Amino acid sequence: MSHSDGVSDPETGAESRSADARTGDASNAVGASDAVDAAVDALARGEPVLVHDAADREGEVDLIYHAADVASEAVARMRTDAGGLICTALSHDVCEAFELPFLADALDHPAVTDEDLAYDERASFSLTVNHRDTYTGITDDDRSLTITALAEAAANPDDTDFPGTFRAPGHVHLLRGAPDGLADREGHTELGLALAAAAERPPAVVVCEMLDAETGGARTPADARDYAEEHGFVYVEGRDVLDALRR
Repeated sequence: MSHSDGVSDPETGAESRSADARTGDASNAVGASDAVDAAVDALARGEPVLVHDAADREGEVDLIYHAADVASEAVARMRTDAGGLICTALSHDVCEAFELPFLADALDHPAVTDEDLAYDERASFSLTVNHRDTYTGITDDDRSLTITALAEAAANPDDTDFPGTFRAPGHVHLLRGAPDGLADREGHTELGLALAAAAERPPAVVVCEMLDAETGGARTPADARDYAEEHGFVYVEGRDVLDALRR
């Protein structure tokens, strides 16, 4: 889920990562529909899921929670066990209701560009925010407050005073979902939001890349699946989510 850049140098890691991803995909060939159903059920129960997008996209596995279920312990798990960027993805309609821009459109600086992305047409990043009742905004408790409040806001956008509740800049990165979801874009943002919709939950999910502390790269699907099995979490392939949920 490297939402802006961070794509591996093709000469130093992309080929081997794709091979690992293909190995992981093959072992998940049986029971693909069951895995998607299990992921939907897990999010409905408030549990996290692990989602691999595609070997020919980012080739990364994200740990995904519904935003309403991100207690401080979940923030701690994401920063220690996953290690990537903790972001909250909101649906296109919710972002429109709150007038949340794409960050690249809001910044006026010559460094701002989406032209160098190797995996997609544009980044999903919007603003960074803190809840106004936080202190620095970076602690597990502070980020949990901000994220769960974002879930409440996504559930009731018409009744939310967004600028009165949140301030920018902050420590929670917001991501804008594509207007037509998976029909427009096949990233972790849209995969997570599609799973949340299937679980009949508000359009707000938290995504965090699973990184390998030894290599510094993305965890392979095989390693991520081992982590999921160790902790009793559901692992699902993005292509299976697409087959099951794309409209």
